[in-house]
Amino acid sequence: MAAARKFPTEPDILTALDEPPRTEWSEYNDADHLGASGVDVQDMTRMGKTQEFKRAFRPLAALSFSAVLQATWEFILMAPTSGGQYHWVSEFAGTNWQRFLSYTTGWMAVLAWQAGAASGSYLTGTILQGLISIRDPGYNPTRWQGTLFVVAMVALIYVFNVYASSWLPRIQNLLMLLHIVSWVIVLVVLVVLAPHRSAKSVFTEFQNGGGWPTLGVSLMIGQISAIYGSLSSDATAHMSEEVKDASRYVPIAILWGYIVNGILGLAIVIIYLFSIPSLSDALNDPSGFPFIYVFQNCVSTAGVNGLTSSILIPVIFSNILFNISTARQTYAFARDKGFPFGAWLARVDRKRKIPINAIAFSCLISVLLSLINIGSDTAFNAIISLNVAALMSTYAVSISCVLYTRIWHPSRLPEKRWSLGRFSVPVNVIGLCYVIFALFWSFWPPSPGFDASEFNWSVVIFVGVLIISLVMYAVHGRYHYAGPVEYVSRSSVNRLLLRD
Repeated sequence: MAAARKFPTEPDILTALDEPPRTEWSEYNDADHLGASGVDVQDMTRMGKTQEFKRAFRPLAALSFSAVLQATWEFILMAPTSGGQYHWVSEFAGTNWQRFLSYTTGWMAVLAWQAGAASGSYLTGTILQGLISIRDPGYNPTRWQGTLFVVAMVALIYVFNVYASSWLPRIQNLLMLLHIVSWVIVLVVLVVLAPHRSAKSVFTEFQNGGGWPTLGVSLMIGQISAIYGSLSSDATAHMSEEVKDASRYVPIAILWGYIVNGILGLAIVIIYLFSIPSLSDALNDPSGFPFIYVFQNCVSTAGVNGLTSSILIPVIFSNILFNISTARQTYAFARDKGFPFGAWLARVDRKRKIPINAIAFSCLISVLLSLINIGSDTAFNAIISLNVAALMSTYAVSISCVLYTRIWHPSRLPEKRWSLGRFSVPVNVIGLCYVIFALFWSFWPPSPGFDASEFNWSVVIFVGVLIISLVMYAVHGRYHYAGPVEYVSRSSVNRLLLRD
């Protein structure tokens, strides 16, 4: 067996104090035409990364990207490096643990985003089947037809993200406008035309539909649907290398994207609850979607098609943007040698300045996952539910590492241009507690008892992928993966160590 690769230690770095900083950055001669600001160049140099993408996303476009991709109000009716969490773990975890924790976090992050990308395309396909069933009551939706709709959606995603990639940053604000206008249309129709329940029934009546012993347990399990609709607010972090002045505007986009979507989502849920005359009828609607049942109580069939399109079109663009973020996350982990075949995934098309191979790989994963639906929708639903569990696990590890550094080694934190100030530690603690809490409940089945058709198989898949990541670390990661922290420029590392 080959000898283990030797990675730099703190004494090794300190011996390089008299050496000039590592500046293999001839590519930065093209920084101007790639749209990178001086601060962007400094940030990329500090992290030891080459600017390969064009920074075409301006601050408002970055906010729009975050809000449209998250699509909270649409999904809630239905159910500054591209690396993100694994990079933060690598940079802020303890020296002895950073490689192992970063590697496993990277694998779980890739799993989460790939599962999320597949779930969005699957949801689009099933909505289309629901619309067909409204126009043709004799239509019997089958799983293989749903899979074909997924493949069609994935093909559309690939075409947009490869051949129309240069246009996406320019239309982000239009997509944001579409996101809000569609919300206004649905909200107004429900307020004006839907039959309304009383405020007492909406806010004081609760039903235990899961068959659990207590309402509280059902509530805890049911919150996963709301979490799913609120996920991916950190998507802009995976686009950091394409956002101008990213160190300032990416965190702002994440924060305000979450707040805006949270407000829109909360408002639509309240009006939606007022507009459901019969919960049992809504859940048993032939279309498979309670919101379509609600629309049918408001408008004609043509109106149902129009209102559903107001949801479907933003969701389609959300799927397109989700694939962009998924591909960048996959690309970043491959670039840091997280995969055995990483060189191919980390290749950037020199003409379009995008990771075409990572985009194609992400589309292929969505298609492969959709094939599982042909044999069992239960298995497929278990896979897409990993979007919640896997993301919660990566959040837990990354927040823990940042909190560790913030409390015990604050001088190692890089200079920041945007901060929560004195609220940083409390926010980290609250966030850590909640993601662990959500991770626990994400594995519970919808109803008690062991029934193969109702069991939440996501826990099996989650543990399986975790085991695979551990095996891959043993046979590949510990020899080839150092984590992003290895590429942090020597001058930055020396400065941080000296400040200690």
